[in-house]
Amino acid sequence: MTLVDDRIEMADTDDKATLDELFEVFERTPAFEGYRIEVVEGSIFMTPQRDAHWEIILEISMALKIELGGSAKVLSDVRIDFPGKKNALCPDVLKIREGAKPGKKGRWAYEDIDFVAEVISPGTGRNDYGPKKTAYALAGVPVYLIADPYQRKCHVYTEPKDGDYAKEVIVAFGTELDLKETPLGLTLPTDRFPSD
Repeated sequence: MTLVDDRIEMADTDDKATLDELFEVFERTPAFEGYRIEVVEGSIFMTPQRDAHWEIILEISMALKIELGGSAKVLSDVRIDFPGKKNALCPDVLKIREGAKPGKKGRWAYEDIDFVAEVISPGTGRNDYGPKKTAYALAGVPVYLIADPYQRKCHVYTEPKDGDYAKEVIVAFGTELDLKETPLGLTLPTDRFPSD
């Protein structure tokens, strides 16, 4: 079966296509290699990573591992199915709660996530501030961090309730993020976050 056949088949069964079926096509198609693929509210987004994007992801991941210990389960770009209309998201950084185990097909459940961070990309920033924020709040993710290299700011959302976050804190890059009162219980430095 070719990529065109796969697309025609997906279009014919659009209402019936599951997220698993979509990702099976992505995984067996070489043209998608090197791209981060997400399904947000049923729409497919493919984004290549930029240098600044990757550096911020690395800084956040390393800080979490150092502050929380080497055994902390910190992941990047791993598919998690979230509540809402066809949301198969691959957060830039996520932390799995201690003691959680992957479920069927070896995937993690959104209920096991303590923290999500997204780094803004030019073409998909709307998703991070909009539908993904809603999906994370509906899922009850206690801490959602948006690092925006274009604004040179971090937005931290906490206290999820009814599909939104009750609390938002905004700090400029270079300022320490105080997350001690969250399930993370740490301070996150942002002085090494590059701008794009």
